[in-house]
Amino acid sequence: MGKKVVIGTDHLGLEMKNALVEHLRGKGHEVEDIGVHEDQPVDYPDIALELAERIARGEHERGILICGTGLGMAITANKVPGVRAASVSDPYAAERAIASNNAQVITMGALNTGPNVAKMLADIWLSNEFQGGGSARKVDKMNEIDARYREQRTS
Repeated sequence: MGKKVVIGTDHLGLEMKNALVEHLRGKGHEVEDIGVHEDQPVDYPDIALELAERIARGEHERGILICGTGLGMAITANKVPGVRAASVSDPYAAERAIASNNAQVITMGALNTGPNVAKMLADIWLSNEFQGGGSARKVDKMNEIDARYREQRTS
């Protein structure tokens, strides 16, 4: 059964994003493409924020962000309370992002990851689930830290 996925990119990842959208839809996933849709420079934090907020609101199960390296997108998405984003560049990281860390968002770099590798990483991540076990305690601690700083921001 496919997952409900949202995907976004800055201008550097446009081609990779388009290839991923087609690939993931072909695999049976419901994919919402929030852009960009043309090769015009944009600020990646705007895209990361929009996607992360959708994840935090529960509108999508998973999200994929692409920029030059994937790093800025991950940093930005992780600022949204309740969101865990992991930058992935190899199969083991893609699998552990969800299995151990329950990351609802992965990020990739268009300048350091080819489209075929990106498809493979997305497939691995989407075909795995959070395993709990010893990792559950660690994810619970991440959630506690998130909640503590969320409370400080609102007081």
